[in-house]
Amino acid sequence: MLRNFAFTLGCLICSIAQADVVPNKLFSDNLVLQRSTSVAVWGTADAGEAVTVSIAGQEKKTKAGKDGKWMLRLDPLKAGGPFELTIAGKNKVTAKDVLVGEVWLCSGQSNMAMTVSRSLNAEKEIAAGKHPQIRMFKVSNRGAKTPQTLVQGQWSVCTPKTVGAFSATGYFFGRALHEELDVPIGLINSSVGGTPVEAWTSIPRQQEMFASPEVAAWLKAHNITNAGPKRGELYNGKIAPLVPFGIRGAIWYQGEANRRGYPYLYRHRLPALVNSWRSDWKLGDFPFAWVQLPNFTAPHRAPVEDSGWVTVREGMAKTLALPNTGMAVTLDVGDARDIHPKNKQAVGKRLALWALGTAYDKKIVYSGPQYRSSEVKDGEVVVTFDHLGDGLTTNDDKPLRGFAIAGADKKWQTAAAKIVGETIIVSSPNVSNPVAVRYAWAANPNFNLYNTANLPAAPFRTDDWELPLSDPPAKKRTRKQKKKS
Repeated sequence: MLRNFAFTLGCLICSIAQADVVPNKLFSDNLVLQRSTSVAVWGTADAGEAVTVSIAGQEKKTKAGKDGKWMLRLDPLKAGGPFELTIAGKNKVTAKDVLVGEVWLCSGQSNMAMTVSRSLNAEKEIAAGKHPQIRMFKVSNRGAKTPQTLVQGQWSVCTPKTVGAFSATGYFFGRALHEELDVPIGLINSSVGGTPVEAWTSIPRQQEMFASPEVAAWLKAHNITNAGPKRGELYNGKIAPLVPFGIRGAIWYQGEANRRGYPYLYRHRLPALVNSWRSDWKLGDFPFAWVQLPNFTAPHRAPVEDSGWVTVREGMAKTLALPNTGMAVTLDVGDARDIHPKNKQAVGKRLALWALGTAYDKKIVYSGPQYRSSEVKDGEVVVTFDHLGDGLTTNDDKPLRGFAIAGADKKWQTAAAKIVGETIIVSSPNVSNPVAVRYAWAANPNFNLYNTANLPAAPFRTDDWELPLSDPPAKKRTRKQKKKS
């Protein structure tokens, strides 16, 4: 009898559990929905079960499919709240304190994961973190072998008690948007330290990338056979289950892990990631910006210093060829001794400037100077730029630094450079017939070119000479060197 009772009770519990409408975890207390667009709401229920979703005076209905999955779309909502989002079938689930505003996905490796509690002036920032209309959802899923549909995590309201655990880059980005737009801001933090870009990219997009004629030719020319598609486990576990949640765009802070191996491929890997996410969300070319690698390691000494770090930087700049993309240059806010620089305020602010100037059409200068073209004239190289602001300048009232020049022999010399109108003229008495110029071409360059909005120029080169395949192996230190350090 006891066995029969336990069996019956177990069946009853299973029946009740199966009957429950279960929304995706994103649709929970303190949620922020994207304004001015038809946002998806989805979850699971019994096969064929009727589901009703209600918010702000509107009601939408659907039925779960044979697999128990259901999805519907709400009519566009205006910024505001708080509202209650009710999801009802045989049971009812209510998400309370729901706001409508702007939602951004924040992803990458450790510098995106790095928290406010570890950032510059952390105590002051935490004490001032009273922004109840800024919320962050931290994705707690791990990587997976196949694309997942269920996400784990919760929304946290920004208070001095919670903000210390927020992604610092994400928070300072969101705070700048909130201050300027005066609408609720939702931030989804899906990041893992020490991870390469390919782990965040779907397998089909990686396969597409390696099948492209340009990549295939490069691999063949260098006899490389071990750089093919990887598992994309973080895409499967931490990005796929977010689709198709309503977002405005994404910010990305990663690249450190790809400086070794074949850093040249980053110019193909980053576009593959952007295209992967855009194709999944089906929101067109939604805004996507990243943080270019900052200054790091010992200050440069040679006119030009190639490295995997520099090559990844260039790959990031090349990816700006994709529509509706942006890049925050951070050459001046890194730390020579720390791969996790603390000044995430500047990083978040520069990302926000780009978003405000593009996604939100604010009439502002949102980027530092970016190389456009060059021309050799009378033994000098004339360089032109985009994003001048009100003009080119230096940030220290000293002569321009960071330029190098070379002739056909590819021997680099430190160059003199001067601002002439909207151009820069580069020359050296040691190079009578120049063919190429590079600027800030080192992991930790000595440079000072800015625009009048105090935004630094991005590193660039005018040549297309081949870069090293990878960083040289680290030199082993002697016992004497170890004792000294």
